[in-house]
Amino acid sequence: MQPQILIYIKVMNNYETVFILTPVLSDAQMKEAVEKIKETLASHNAEIVNEENWGLRKLAYPINKKTTGFYQLIEFKSEPNVIDILETQFRRDERVIRFLTFRQDKFAAEYAAKRRNLKSSGSKDAKKEAKASKVKEEETSNKED
Repeated sequence: MQPQILIYIKVMNNYETVFILTPVLSDAQMKEAVEKIKETLASHNAEIVNEENWGLRKLAYPINKKTTGFYQLIEFKSEPNVIDILETQFRRDERVIRFLTFRQDKFAAEYAAKRRNLKSSGSKDAKKEAKASKVKEEETSNKED
């Protein structure tokens, strides 16, 4: 009888989480809440790819008698078990009034990367280059057909 060897394969998926913080927080308190979430991710070996502060926005409908909230987006790579820990953290934190976390498929991950690149360059030249590369891709795909 041969001994069995178990091999653990580390699966890293792309995730995106958007959460809304209560509007009664000061800037320092809001940043502290975001840092706490980022520390939770970092402590579980998640790699934060992108972080965006969307600022104070009007909610589509009132939540806990509040009509506005601070929106925050974090894109990260992690193992699937980290999501349960992250969502537990969201539920425990009184400052978070809503959250949504989902796994990105390969197309969503590619789109997010393109969006980040366009946003980071922020110039009209980059947008023109992106359009030109898209046209070039379409031409090459048409030639292949």
